Amino acid sequence: MSRPRPWVIVPGIWNSDAEHWQSVWQRERGDDAVRIAPASWGEPDPGDWREAISRAVASCAEPPVLVAHSLGVLAVADWLVAAAAGAAGPTVAGAFLVAPPDPAAPGFPAAASGFPAPRPIPVGTAAARVPTRLVVSDDDPYCTADRALAFAETMGAAVLRVGPLGHVNVASGVGAWPAGRELLGAFEQTL
Repeated sequence: MSRPRPWVIVPGIWNSDAEHWQSVWQRERGDDAVRIAPASWGEPDPGDWREAISRAVASCAEPPVLVAHSLGVLAVADWLVAAAAGAAGPTVAGAFLVAPPDPAAPGFPAAASGFPAPRPIPVGTAAARVPTRLVVSDDDPYCTADRALAFAETMGAAVLRVGPLGHVNVASGVGAWPAGRELLGAFEQTL
């Protein structure tokens, strides 16, 4: 492929600020990256986020790579399950999912309580064939590594463990997260 695949950026609750790696990567990618635009950033509604992902994917000239963080991971997992129920299936090249939160954990935001933990994607559907990588931090305060590994198994995602990087966000000190960008680049080479 002569051009890089487009990205759909799927941040977590309250969106990602300008210093977050997702925002940095989006600026670097320019017009080849689009961010979802749900109406419910602060009190996330799963249906609103599914529609926002669908709109962002539809705006891409070719199947994009979903680049999700935190609650965005749960939103993408939910979107893939919903897409599997549709006749056409998802039109995405892959999903790069970073630092899933655990909806059953005490620190999970009450405002996002409508988001389920990842569910199995029906076998034989286009959604089940979407190559997926789940990036797991060993000391994420919002999800234990064991729980994240269980999510990956449920979703059929390959796991990329990155050691102790907290929630892989600004508070964790990862900055532009060049190592993560390398992981995404390596994943894109497989698509």
